[in-house]
Amino acid sequence: MIGWNALILLAGSSLSPAPATAPPELPTPTQLMAIPAELRAQLQTRVIDTTHSPELRLQRLVELVFQPEGLALQYDTGATLSVAEVWQQRRANCLSFTLLFVALAREIGLDARMQEVGQVVSWYQDQGLIFTAGHVNVGLRVGGRHATLDLDQNVLYDRRGPRPISDRRAIAHFYNNRGVEHLAAGDYPAARAYFDAALQMDPRFVATWNNLGVLESRVGDNAAAARDLESALAINGEHAPALSNAVALYTRTGDIPHAARLQKKLDRARARDPFYQFMQATQAERSGDYAQAIHYYRNALKLYDNAHQFHFGLARAYFLSGDNRLAEREMERARQLGDNERQRALYQAKLDSLRRLQARRPSH
Repeated sequence: MIGWNALILLAGSSLSPAPATAPPELPTPTQLMAIPAELRAQLQTRVIDTTHSPELRLQRLVELVFQPEGLALQYDTGATLSVAEVWQQRRANCLSFTLLFVALAREIGLDARMQEVGQVVSWYQDQGLIFTAGHVNVGLRVGGRHATLDLDQNVLYDRRGPRPISDRRAIAHFYNNRGVEHLAAGDYPAARAYFDAALQMDPRFVATWNNLGVLESRVGDNAAAARDLESALAINGEHAPALSNAVALYTRTGDIPHAARLQKKLDRARARDPFYQFMQATQAERSGDYAQAIHYYRNALKLYDNAHQFHFGLARAYFLSGDNRLAEREMERARQLGDNERQRALYQAKLDSLRRLQARRPSH
């Protein structure tokens, strides 16, 4: 997962900074994408020398990356690593995997590009901050056909889906991620260095302007925090993390009218955001408020009807509230929309269980 946006949890909350250190020496874009000599040699012998077919080269590249006799790559959400570091550590998050695979695919002559998804359902919490995550994956053109390769098979994309991005924007994601890691650790000089590097790669990278605002707020420079958050909102006036942080900042500094105006914008943005509605639904479900969960799941589905995860959530909420008939209806819809045979089979098994429960209920 990538594209971290740090959210302030509580107005006035703070983290104790780590001991002051000199800003790190950041890896250059060339260094981030460089293929180690040993990996390049394996690529030559196991892929390039074996076939001239683009389709077969792609298949053998996938095998090299994932099979035990190759990299045996493992998914690690926190592993924001360069191509060389992925090779050394055999782990990657979606961003690191994308950098690795695009670099290797281009090396074997394939047309590969980075792709970005603006929103996905994934939330993390660490060190007093909440993070929302964007997402990247690999776009390929092989034999006249387009394909997408994604390390995370469970992620729910927004309606627009993956969109091609430049290498510079992908590198901006890398620097931004590293900056958030240092921010969460309280190493503010290092965080600032990475955020500055991200904006050099892409001055319109909203997530980094938002994260800089959080950093300035943490070090007590409210004026700089306001400038950074306003920069984020000038690029995207409905960016929920920046709106949320700006509301918290202006409330804390006593600019209540400004905070109120932004809160209205935030409320409107959330009302149009199926992912926010989905997150509210899951929170209500966990707390046992099934009526509220049903309300929010239905709101999410009004905005994004073909997300099987939303139908599955609503089916669960109906079932827990005692309405097996409606639970069965939503489970059937989730099954129809499942991404793959395995997912559809899982929903079918749950649907069969619901039907057995229904059949055992006494008729009136």
